[in-house]
Amino acid sequence: MARKMLLDGELSKPNEDEVHYDFDLFVIGAGSAGVRASRMSARHGAKVGICELPFHPISSEVIGGVGGTCVIRGCVPKKILVYGASYGPDLEDARNYGWELNEKVDFNWKKLLQKKTEEIIRLNGVYKRILSSNGVKLFEGEGKLVGPNEVEVTQLDGTKLSFSAKHVLVATGSRAQRPAIPGQELAITSDEALSLDELPKRVVILGGGYIAVEFASIWRGMGATVDLCFRKELPLRGFDDEMRAVVARNLEGRGINLHPRTSLTELIKTDDGIKAITDHGEELTADVVLFATGRKPNTERLNLKVAGVELDNTGAIKVDEYSQTNIPSIWAVGDVTNRMNLTPVALMEGMFFANTVFGGNPTKPDYTNIPFAVFCIPPLSVVGLSEEQALEQAKGDIKVFTSTFNPMKNTISGRQEKTVMKLVVDAETDKVIGASMCGPDAPEIMQGIAVALKCGATKRQFDSTVGIHPSAAEEFVTMRDVTRTIVSKQPKL
Repeated sequence: MARKMLLDGELSKPNEDEVHYDFDLFVIGAGSAGVRASRMSARHGAKVGICELPFHPISSEVIGGVGGTCVIRGCVPKKILVYGASYGPDLEDARNYGWELNEKVDFNWKKLLQKKTEEIIRLNGVYKRILSSNGVKLFEGEGKLVGPNEVEVTQLDGTKLSFSAKHVLVATGSRAQRPAIPGQELAITSDEALSLDELPKRVVILGGGYIAVEFASIWRGMGATVDLCFRKELPLRGFDDEMRAVVARNLEGRGINLHPRTSLTELIKTDDGIKAITDHGEELTADVVLFATGRKPNTERLNLKVAGVELDNTGAIKVDEYSQTNIPSIWAVGDVTNRMNLTPVALMEGMFFANTVFGGNPTKPDYTNIPFAVFCIPPLSVVGLSEEQALEQAKGDIKVFTSTFNPMKNTISGRQEKTVMKLVVDAETDKVIGASMCGPDAPEIMQGIAVALKCGATKRQFDSTVGIHPSAAEEFVTMRDVTRTIVSKQPKL
């Protein structure tokens, strides 16, 4: 019934004759998704309220901040640290370009940390002003449902505020999780990693995802000894296997110690730091142990059962293709739904929610050809299907084009690190269905490639495009020879 009402447009028209609500929309969570949904709904004429926990760089159940994970303790501060970590290797590379670095170069971690903190405080203020300038009423405190159309906000001093709303949107994001091993309290998560008082000299990281390899690159670039433990043969499970191998080689080439097919079984506090015991019996000593073992949706304290909202087996809120839950008045977007957990995707879901409910234009988020990046050093960026995904999903044969080359900068600097690019092409239609790159500037280049894939570009159109010379990006339009052709696993019609 709810789905039919949505498609008929009835849910997008608040009817104040039926019942009076304090708000047309109340949003729980003011991260990327919540802020976007709030301001876009307000622009459609809705009366909007939103709540968020008080600001702090490290989140907990009672502190958070407007801007959410990405702005305060995720993408933005992490990228700032990636920039900081890149200067050390760049200074070494500069010697062969004629720069005489005769004096000792010191790195001031506390200065970078202060600059990072200043920036996230500034952005927290920017996001608050965005809400205010769009007429969205902000309440600082913890929000929870007390019914299908009722939200209670508990402020820091214990004061409880109650609001009613025709629609409630949950956008509380996700939180880093810890494996249940003895001594797990001695480890930190990515939250704390972005705000350490002292730069560690020895680090052990558990995890093989993008957070793990990014922090491995950050700390190694700043001079720390880094041991990276992960369960699979290669890091970055789910990415293109060939590109995973490239990232692994680059991590090792920059001095990171890789421990594939390895997990941690116990952490022990010692006079010399923290002893991390692996499942192979190896002992690794560290100043800091980072758990980068995934995130879980923030749903535990939302009181969802009272409203009858269904969760999946990961604790994520179950939604339909329009982001509506099983309760017609309650919606959810972003990482709390555990669909595709990327900030730009959360922004898309928030905007499409506003269009659907208040804009009179029911819109489903489109998850095809979404580009993303891993900000290791050098970075990896991809869009579309990996070679393995294409083999499983494509109906016809697949052509793979690759290019491996020494970046022009490295020819003088002497750094032994190759850039690798790949295009995956549907042999029958000639459409490019996947692209990936590991090398300097990969995310900047891949954003443009994503536009081409979204437009359905063919390999012939790539080939007919004039390249920019000399650049790495031109390799994407000069890969003429097929590296390999793969026969599809799908049955021929």
